[in-house]
Amino acid sequence: MGRASQKKGVAGERELVAILQEYGYDCTRGGSLTFGSVADVTGLPGIHIEVKRVEKLNVVEAMEQSIRDSERMRDGMPALFHRRNRKPWLVTMRLVDWLKQYQTEVGQKEISP
Repeated sequence: MGRASQKKGVAGERELVAILQEYGYDCTRGGSLTFGSVADVTGLPGIHIEVKRVEKLNVVEAMEQSIRDSERMRDGMPALFHRRNRKPWLVTMRLVDWLKQYQTEVGQKEISP
């Protein structure tokens, strides 16, 4: 990864952290020197955050990375937070994970995978 891409990724992580903090979440960057031992952003309970700040994103590959990392770190459901230039942030999750999270929030019957 080139230096410009790394800077854009770090800027994206900082931007996302600032947004999540505005909503009251105690989020922080995992840090560039953690070498994959910590999620890109931490602080959303039960959610493993993978951040991508790119123009052309392979969502399937990025989600596969988030899934692998969440299983290795055991820090929550994998979620991909991503955006392009001048576009809003999007979140991609597996449907079964989203349903578990949503049903927990609204008190609905729990589902099994």
